[in-house]
Amino acid sequence: MSAGPERRQRLLQLAAGAAFLMLAIVLVLIVVNSSNGDGGDTTIDDAAEANRELAGIPQEGMVLGDPKAPVELVEFGDLQCPACAGYAKEILPPIIENQVKKGEVKLDFRNLTIIGPESIPAGAAALAAGEQGRGWNYIEIFYRNQGAERSGYVTDEFMEAVAKAAGVENLAKWNQDRKQLTGGVEKTTAEAEKLGFHGTPSFAVKGPGSDGLELLGTPEGTGSLEEAIEKAS
Repeated sequence: MSAGPERRQRLLQLAAGAAFLMLAIVLVLIVVNSSNGDGGDTTIDDAAEANRELAGIPQEGMVLGDPKAPVELVEFGDLQCPACAGYAKEILPPIIENQVKKGEVKLDFRNLTIIGPESIPAGAAALAAGEQGRGWNYIEIFYRNQGAERSGYVTDEFMEAVAKAAGVENLAKWNQDRKQLTGGVEKTTAEAEKLGFHGTPSFAVKGPGSDGLELLGTPEGTGSLEEAIEKAS
């Protein structure tokens, strides 16, 4: 009978030791994450693929493609918008690979911020990358690493990691420019709202066969955009 208290004491000692071990592990993880200079959650995926897909295509500001292309396809988007990310991954690549690379179409990205306050600095960061000819690389890589809406993932560290992955060479200039370009984000957002767009992504097209800038809304797929481009040509 005397073995009972001794057994309980051993169990208590084992439990205390296990608790101490778990606490030690947690503390180590906290220290490691705190000392991570990349901000902990700034690992960027799929940058090489995005840069490869855009390689060799002219860029000027937020316009992708030959500036003399006869048809202009305008996209109003929000970098935090999951649907915009879906279009970037599934709908637009065939158009970039064909009509844009052939010099038939140029793609003009304009910010329409609808998700939340973080969309403004995100959009300004893209414009700043565009000042160095890497605007489309920035938005494509941002979309591929997009976090949950309004989750707070759009930090300075995250945006700078995207800029580095996009090939922005002068990060000091980029940091300076992005703080001064929020007005450009607000301007295109107001433009979109004036056109009647309140959701993203929204598209418009302009070409020799169109009556000025024709609104397309949110086409169902690549085929719908290709049909609109063909009519505007």
